[in-house]
Amino acid sequence: MKASYESLDLRGQRVLVREDLNVPMQHGSISDDTRLRAALGTLRDLSHRGARVIVMSHLGRPNGRPVPELSLRPVADRLGRLLGHPVAFATDCVGQAANAAVERMSEGDVLLLENVRFHAGDEENDRYFARELAALGDVYVNDAFAASHRAHASVVGVAEHLPSYAGLLMIAELEALHRALDEPRRPLVAIVGGAKVSTKAGVLHFLLPKVDALLLGGAMANTFFKAAGKEVGASLVEDQALDTARAVEREGGGKLVLPIDAVCARAVEPGQETVVRPVDGVDDGWMIVDAGPATVRRFAERLQDAGTVIWNGPVGVFEVPEFSEGTRAVGEAVAASGGYSLVGGGDTAAAVEALGLAGRFSHVSTGGGATLEYMEGRELPGVAVLRDQR
Repeated sequence: MKASYESLDLRGQRVLVREDLNVPMQHGSISDDTRLRAALGTLRDLSHRGARVIVMSHLGRPNGRPVPELSLRPVADRLGRLLGHPVAFATDCVGQAANAAVERMSEGDVLLLENVRFHAGDEENDRYFARELAALGDVYVNDAFAASHRAHASVVGVAEHLPSYAGLLMIAELEALHRALDEPRRPLVAIVGGAKVSTKAGVLHFLLPKVDALLLGGAMANTFFKAAGKEVGASLVEDQALDTARAVEREGGGKLVLPIDAVCARAVEPGQETVVRPVDGVDDGWMIVDAGPATVRRFAERLQDAGTVIWNGPVGVFEVPEFSEGTRAVGEAVAASGGYSLVGGGDTAAAVEALGLAGRFSHVSTGGGATLEYMEGRELPGVAVLRDQR
């Protein structure tokens, strides 16, 4: 496990904190502040300890140049409201503007630097840019688990110049993954959904030796159906991943549990007529858009006595109300299982919020792609550079 900053005396220290404040924006306003709320624990704690808290983040893909629409200034304003005290804003993350803003700080102050990706050196992990960022702080805290699969200057480069520790959100994410994957209470049941086999193949190969059952849903299941010779109508299928699906099924043996029926529609649009069909009886022109009721019952039976549940990916097009019931019902079954439940992946976290399931799971990861890579057994560079717990 990685060392937390909590054992340090940080009063008066300049603490450079990497957070993931990459929030969705619409017309210059924040449409979802979930990631800001996730960062509050570390930022509030550091402020209460008397540190001068200097926050780095990216927003969007400005491709190494300033883009006014991707400024973090609105984030500073919202963050201040959430923290309950003003958050200062520096119009650049390095140079005179950043240095002057840091000089003005007092103990307990929080400062947000401008988007680090306004400089090409961040994504390039340029050592000179990393050194400029590091010069702003005395200690580095990485609280951005969601960005830790990226070897960027603001994530890994600064760690070469400063004592480097994990933030509270980082620790919570790592502990949740460790508890679910390395020391699970049995039986361990995983649910993997989403659209494509190709993006989840690594997760499936990593999980299968560890789990007692792996429930497969979402459009990716269609590729398994076609690989087995079933007719899936107009459903989304990855023809280039048919061999991968066959290999996973061979590897899974009796652990792999596939849907047996599906909700079908003619188009992925609200207001469509829907029918329930067996997965080998989808008519021409119809497509699978959600898990059917028999599949939900089958999944719920496997979840009923689970000691640990890992859920990554919705089992239907939950964004369309008519196609959301399968994902909602599976979520209800996970919550009712009584086991330790880890919900991971951006789409799954979004589904939990959209379907009113928030607060019913042991841990909902905000890690997105980083959670996915961790579930593939990969080492995350932003985690690897942090000090180990002694």
